Amino acid sequence: MAKALLGYVGGSDPRLLAEMRRLQQRVQDLESELNRVQNENDSLTAVAQHRGDSSTFDEDFDIDVPQAEPALT
Repeated sequence: MAKALLGYVGGSDPRLLAEMRRLQQRVQDLESELNRVQNENDSLTAVAQHRGDSSTFDEDFDIDVPQAEPALT
């Protein structure tokens, strides 16, 4: 019965294992990137606070749009 559930004898599919390793590496890369960006954001926030800059990101980059554009259909 176990052989029927696995589909064959011999363990895990090497392609599946390779894909799992690739995905695990991708998750690690994304976690590293997230940590880097969070650290950079913390540094920029500290610099802005040190300068006494009380404006927020939204206030600094307020864009005036005269008319909303229609959504793509």
